[in-house]
Amino acid sequence: MKELTEEEKRVIIDKGTEAPFSNIYYKETAKGTYNCKQCGNPLFYSDAKYHSDMPGLAGWPSFDQAISGSVEYLDDNTLGIERTEVVCSKCKGHLGHIFPDSESKTGKHFCVNSCSLDLTKE
Repeated sequence: MKELTEEEKRVIIDKGTEAPFSNIYYKETAKGTYNCKQCGNPLFYSDAKYHSDMPGLAGWPSFDQAISGSVEYLDDNTLGIERTEVVCSKCKGHLGHIFPDSESKTGKHFCVNSCSLDLTKE
């Protein structure tokens, strides 16, 4: 496991959320693979990343699909609303949430915290 900063621990381990529009991968366009910051598990290919202006979900990296078997889905009712949490299938670190999105190619919107990710550029 990789040594995490306090902010990364707050998000990945304590299931927090980083501030929107100010995170490292929000506007990233480089080609490569987004890996779990905590364990290095490959999670998303850059060709699955897209820009979203969906209210409430804009400001974080958006992906329309994960690499097969790389993530798990958990019920999350912590804010009094039904959501689906996305975690790394290897270390169970919190990545973000998944929502329906008619604007994406797959109809899925993975809203992911940048600090949960580590981009390996091609």
